[in-house]
Amino acid sequence: MQAGKSRSLPRLLLLVTTALAIAGALAWFLWFAPQSRSADYLTAEVLRGDIEESITALGTLGPLEYVDVGTQVSGQLLRLHVELGDRVEEGQLLAEIDPTLYLARVEASTAQLENLQAQLADREAQYTLARLQAERQQSLIELDATSQESVESAQATLRSAQAQIAAIKAQIRQTESTLRGDQADLDYTRIHAPMTGTVVQQLANQGQTLNANQTAPVVVQIADLSTMTVKTQVSEADISRLEVGMPAYFSTLGRPERRWEGILRQILPTPEVINNVVLFNALFDVSNSDGELLPQMSAQVFFVRDSAENVLTIPVAALGQAVPSSETSSDEAPQAQGKHYQVQVLDAQGQPQPRKIRIGTRTRIAVEVLAGLEEGEQVVTGGLPPTADGDTSRPSRRFM
Repeated sequence: MQAGKSRSLPRLLLLVTTALAIAGALAWFLWFAPQSRSADYLTAEVLRGDIEESITALGTLGPLEYVDVGTQVSGQLLRLHVELGDRVEEGQLLAEIDPTLYLARVEASTAQLENLQAQLADREAQYTLARLQAERQQSLIELDATSQESVESAQATLRSAQAQIAAIKAQIRQTESTLRGDQADLDYTRIHAPMTGTVVQQLANQGQTLNANQTAPVVVQIADLSTMTVKTQVSEADISRLEVGMPAYFSTLGRPERRWEGILRQILPTPEVINNVVLFNALFDVSNSDGELLPQMSAQVFFVRDSAENVLTIPVAALGQAVPSSETSSDEAPQAQGKHYQVQVLDAQGQPQPRKIRIGTRTRIAVEVLAGLEEGEQVVTGGLPPTADGDTSRPSRRFM
């Protein structure tokens, strides 16, 4: 048994020595052999396309113009002439409240007015008689044919007749005012459309009793659906990046492939706090001539800060260190300076070489290349571990 073990030991040592030699040779080859291949670098091609920097948010659709049509008088909703979805024109009859009580008030006020007018005619006749008697007494006193007391009595009767006429006229004006109010209430029993639009809500049913003494009951809501407003809730982190007048667009859940476009019209100053999250409302309008958009639809909204079409683009991961403005050309515009970066570009031998580029529009994923690269070139996006000073310009060799 000991002899067998002695013979197997040199054989094991030989196998171990051979394995170490092979591993050493392989390591030497991987480290010192010329790299004519692309090694293990992650690369991306410089492509031409469109790029857009935008802020996303969720919104809700609503009509730009709408009105809640209510009743100004109480009573039973006798007839409702429209239904949900009906198209109505301005002035069209929508509903009728039971007019019995208001007709009675109008008739009573009319009768009272006629009574006062008759009293006025009587008072005017008495005034005429009193005036004639006063004139007669004045003529007789000049002839010393009557007493001064009779003259004064006739003049007092004349002034009394004048006062009675003034009182009756005041009562007539008051009754006329009451009659106008009663007539207005009677007219309010017929509810007409204040605008042209579509009936989007029906909040009262035919036969229902409506009480307008405390609040004005809403019967229907009419909206002009030809123009819709998108009410978008934007987080406080993004609201400072929005500007009135910037372009915006959205898509709906039912039509994700279609884009509706508009211009940011207003940013409301008062936020809403939902679950301790501060949200600001931003509004913009879109045309809805085809009627596809309806109230309360959800919208995926994009506010466009910057965009470019048919430009060279590379992934953000390809950007290296930013080049300070002092290292850029002095004849470049100020807005171009500060947007210079260093990237690694594969040469003909597949080796990464540093190159300075100038970028434009930038998103979280890609950047626009304004200068420094050509379409089809390969830029390194990974596999270049940083050196002690953070430089990634020198490639590292990876062991397989």
